[in-house]
Amino acid sequence: MIMTIDVGNTNITVGVFRGDEVVSNFRITTKMPRTSDEYGMLLSNLLEQNSISHDDIEDAIIASVVPNVMHSLEGAIIKYFSIRPIIVEPGTKTGIRVVTENPRQIGADRLANAAGAVAYYGYPCIVVDFGTAVTFDVIGPERTYLGGAIAPGLASMGDYLARNTALLPAIEPHEPKHVIGTSTVEAMHSGAVYGYRGMVKEILAKLEEEMGKRPTVVATGGDAALIARGVPRIDHVDPDITLNGLRMVAGLNL
Repeated sequence: MIMTIDVGNTNITVGVFRGDEVVSNFRITTKMPRTSDEYGMLLSNLLEQNSISHDDIEDAIIASVVPNVMHSLEGAIIKYFSIRPIIVEPGTKTGIRVVTENPRQIGADRLANAAGAVAYYGYPCIVVDFGTAVTFDVIGPERTYLGGAIAPGLASMGDYLARNTALLPAIEPHEPKHVIGTSTVEAMHSGAVYGYRGMVKEILAKLEEEMGKRPTVVATGGDAALIARGVPRIDHVDPDITLNGLRMVAGLNL
């Protein structure tokens, strides 16, 4: 089995694969600081709860956008699983040719998304990853990573309002019953969800216009299902595309 780990700004998502089958996946918060022993015990206990032993894990791969957790997390994999994990970084084989101005600046999670999307949905394609930030990654002909767009995530926008206004509460966005909110909270849900869908539609339209052809659009991340319900241009919602991409990247580097 291979353990794939996607370290995001809010959550660390872990997937365990037997071949190309997802055996288990779970999330832990990206809490800092944690020691290697804390990460090791967390991962061990969660795997045990899913009837997976240490000995079942033969390889591991990590993609991270949070450098400060990497020393402890990598140390945990080495100490508790006796594995030196593959770290997705500049120089790692991904099967994707990056043609941006500075390839070293492309996040490891975005490369994993690109690898997974190309394998499952072909190219050209756009991957929209709804996380703390929403990223739009464009893959063109011959598996070329062309670049994309980055905007604040849905939850980040809501948190900004709650922190910087006196009377607006924090909300957990969900599908509004009406566009016209009859309370402050309902109005915030309406503005957040419909406004966000409008932003996604506009960015997708502009990306497609620049590409000059119709790409397949794949959405992933925590808010993907909610937003995709109102964005017909999204062809697929795939919550496991990043983990599958990491599995494929691992196969190129073992």
